[in-house]
Amino acid sequence: MTTPPTGDGPRPHLAPARALHLPDGTAAGDGYRCRIDPRSAGWEFSSLRILDLPPAGRRRLETGDSEWIVLPLAGSLSVSCDGGRCELTGRDDVFSAVSDFAYLPRDTEAELRSPAGGRFALVGARCENRLPFRYGPASGVPVEVRGAGRASRQVNNFAAAGVFETDRLIAVEVLTPAGNWSSYPPHKHDEDRPGEESKLEEIYWFSVGDGAYGGPGGGYHRVAPSHPDGARETVAHVGTGDAVLVPDGWHGPSIAPPEQHLYYLNVMAGPGVERAWLICDDPAHAWVRGAWAGEAPDPRLPFSTAPSRPKDTR
Repeated sequence: MTTPPTGDGPRPHLAPARALHLPDGTAAGDGYRCRIDPRSAGWEFSSLRILDLPPAGRRRLETGDSEWIVLPLAGSLSVSCDGGRCELTGRDDVFSAVSDFAYLPRDTEAELRSPAGGRFALVGARCENRLPFRYGPASGVPVEVRGAGRASRQVNNFAAAGVFETDRLIAVEVLTPAGNWSSYPPHKHDEDRPGEESKLEEIYWFSVGDGAYGGPGGGYHRVAPSHPDGARETVAHVGTGDAVLVPDGWHGPSIAPPEQHLYYLNVMAGPGVERAWLICDDPAHAWVRGAWAGEAPDPRLPFSTAPSRPKDTR
């Protein structure tokens, strides 16, 4: 096993900054349980909305200058847009299945309907190009088990770069077994360094527990400055419905409590010409990846896999 370095070194000056941790309900607005947009976050691109619909509930969405993906967290949904319509089968909860989703272009209107009700995420990014309305099947979502041992986690790469075409938006789901660490080692993506690091704003939205709407309890998430004028250091006790903004800086670990699994939805976008997720590990923790070589992934993973593609019967 690689030996970890000792000592943390000098700590940078922490500049005043806005709050990064948004507890459940504090970012509610316009009928959404959580509404984060570039203006409220104080940045340029990334957005997130969490929508709870009752049985027979419906919602109209004007996409404006942003592209959006509609992702069921619990429940099913019908999405109508640009004269087309798709039915999202969804799932019971985020740990039980990988979900299908719908892509909405900028400069249009969409209608969302849920016969049985549920909870739905709308992840968005300001963009320039108008791509077509599309259905994203669950069978096309690559499921990755990342890390090893107690740093094992599952990543559902539904809108990762190179997986599903968008203009700027990158979004994935991360499922961390009880007691494990994810977003580890701490890393950053706040500089544009071609081939090495991409500049991306990021939102984490959390759910704790394995039910449809999470449960009591909570995990932890850390953001730390990577330069003197960067984001304020934040160690957040996160529960279901909480969000954490990452405008810049080192972020991670995300720590699941011993008794409950931890889920988070990552939403990212940035100014780069290339749509890419390129990260730089915190040098103080870079030894961690070497320690995984002799460890197996957590046997509890994956929680679920993408369904097989239906056979072509033509």
